Amino acid sequence: MATYEDFQKLDIRVGKIIEAENFPEARKPSYKLKIDLGEEIGIKKSCAQLPQNYKIKNLVGKQVLCVVNFPSRQIGPAVSEVLTLGVPDEKNECILIIPDKNVPIAGRLY
Repeated sequence: MATYEDFQKLDIRVGKIIEAENFPEARKPSYKLKIDLGEEIGIKKSCAQLPQNYKIKNLVGKQVLCVVNFPSRQIGPAVSEVLTLGVPDEKNECILIIPDKNVPIAGRLY
């Protein structure tokens, strides 16, 4: 069983998607995202399987939650520097976890 101390090891922050583009080289339909995570962390790249539920034009400006202290991961020809968090819908497609109102960028989940 995980402990509260285990949870505290995860650094989950609020970011704002500033750029989104198709990622045709991915095995499953995906987008490449650039996410502003504030002055301390900066702008990071993420790859996410979102095309089934989101259009690129609707992603830019959206706030999301990201794990920022995992190692980078190679996804085909791209590098994903943060894990953008989501949950599966009824078709097992990603629904982003987003704050229900705008909050300060880089705020840490607790």
